[in-house]
Parts: sequence; C-alpha cells; structure tokens
Amino acid sequence: MKEILILANNLIMAFIPLFVAIDVPGLVPAFMALTQGMTLKSKRHLIIEATLTAGGVALIFLVLGKVIFKFLGITDNDFRIGGGIVLLILSVSDLLFSRETKREENQSIGVVPIGIPLIMGPAALTSIIIIVDAYGYWISMASLLLNLIIVLITFRHSDGIIRIMGEPGSRAFAKVASLFMVAIAVMMIRVGVQNIIRMH
Repeated sequence: MKEILILANNLIMAFIPLFVAIDVPGLVPAFMALTQGMTLKSKRHLIIEATLTAGGVALIFLVLGKVIFKFLGITDNDFRIGGGIVLLILSVSDLLFSRETKREENQSIGVVPIGIPLIMGPAALTSIIIIVDAYGYWISMASLLLNLIIVLITFRHSDGIIRIMGEPGSRAFAKVASLFMVAIAVMMIRVGVQNIIRMH
C-alpha cells in the first residue's frame, strides 16, 4: 500500500510541472485561431498529427536526454539552471505579453506551429528532462502520456471549452499557469545552485 501511494505521489509530482509547462487551456485560443474555417474532419486529423508530433519529439528528449548531456559534457545541474533561466524568461514573457501564433499560407500547421512549439515547446522539453532525472523513465513516460491524452481531448472539445470558459477566462488561466511556471523555474535554478555548492 505504501509503495502504491509513493508511486501515485511521484506520478502526480511528475505530471504537474509538465501540465503547467504545456498549458493546454492557454493554447485553446491560439488553436481555435489557427484552425478557423477548417472542416471537423480536417481539424481532427490535424489534432492527431499535432499530438503525435509533440509526443515523438518529447519521447526523443525523454530517452536520449542524458546521452545528449554526456555528449555535450554538461551535467543535470547545468541543464537544470539553464533550463530554469529559459523557463523564467518564457514565463515572464507569457505573463507580460500575449502569445499569438500566425498561420502562414500553404503550411502544415499540425507539425509546426501546433505540435512544435505550441504543445511541446522549450518549457515542456526542459520539464521532461528534469522530470526524468527526478522520477525515472517509466513515471516520466506515464506523465507524458497522460498530458498528451489531455491535449487530445481538450483540442477535440475546444469549441465547447471556449464557450464554457470564454476567451477571457482561457487567457486568464494561461496567465495563472505562467505564474506557476515562474515559481517552478526559480525552484529549478535554486536546486541546481544548491546541488553544485554541495558537490564543491
């Protein structure tokens, strides 16, 4: 029983940072704007394409993150501090400025910009590598899968979510998520610095 509780706690702790980093409700207005005028069939195909793209890139980072670290000669703490700084800048930017992505003509928007970088942007990729370091591969994969399922369901019901929350409500949620991400970024920097100090 104790092991199950620990496992559940670890899954929740791995799920939350990635959920906040992806910020699905905050992406709904941009998704609606990008898919405006599309047929329901086209939109559903695009949602699957975007989710699979985001999942594939995330899986590469999840599995090969540490190999990339070793090849580049950096440590987990180096990446934690660097990633924390990037997250801090992105989060502050999201708090101060609206995040809008314009559609370009003749562009497959399922892969770019919806799959990358809207769903799986720098904040989410950074979170994945940190989560793997903290909780291991299986917990991280489960967290990623749960978040991608939420992405899929949310985008498929995006019209209803906008009606319920309203566009101002959705944007407000995005700002709150960005505020939590600022706190997570500061925590990442703090933990990285503390670990380096302990090692020396």
